[in-house]
Amino acid sequence: MFKIAVLVSGGGTNLQAVIDSIENGSLKDVSIVKVISNKEGAYALERAQKHGIEAKCISPGSYADRTEYFDAMIEEIRASGADLIVLAGFLVVLSSRFVEAFKGKIINIHPSLIPAFCGDGYYGLKVHEQALKRGVKVTGATVHFVDEGTDTGPIIIQKAVYIENGDTPEILQKRVMEQAEWKILPEAIQAIAEGRVHTEDGRAIMEDKQ
Repeated sequence: MFKIAVLVSGGGTNLQAVIDSIENGSLKDVSIVKVISNKEGAYALERAQKHGIEAKCISPGSYADRTEYFDAMIEEIRASGADLIVLAGFLVVLSSRFVEAFKGKIINIHPSLIPAFCGDGYYGLKVHEQALKRGVKVTGATVHFVDEGTDTGPIIIQKAVYIENGDTPEILQKRVMEQAEWKILPEAIQAIAEGRVHTEDGRAIMEDKQ
């Protein structure tokens, strides 16, 4: 069984997509062993508990500094036995020590087609607001490996979503979630669990299922 830990900050819609994929059998031989939020009241923690998944809040405010905080995170994740860390709307900038501790074992879902509308300050509705402001015709979502930069790690999989007349940031956000994020995140996890993803010259290559 391939074990994952999911890090969240808010409602946990992408977490729910992974839970649903496991429960309906489309995501095979994968289990969520831990859900961690940096926010005490995050609804994602409740989602996890409803499905019998161990959930915990580890708040940066409970520690003297970022070093202590990420040391606690590293210890918690190592104790869980997770093979992969999935950032699903986790809005804390990771320390280089944390990234190094789990090098090549952290993935993130981002609501745009990287390298568009990504990097510092681009998260949540802000991404969709900027896409609409720029007038692009196609947006989407990206799953990528996490490195020391912000949204700069090797891209594993992307899915495009067309922007429609009359879209608001909220409408676009929902469509990108439904048509892209909730589909490619489980797909990427499955591919990694099956050993079908590797990096080469700074690029991630995902092989097709046999």
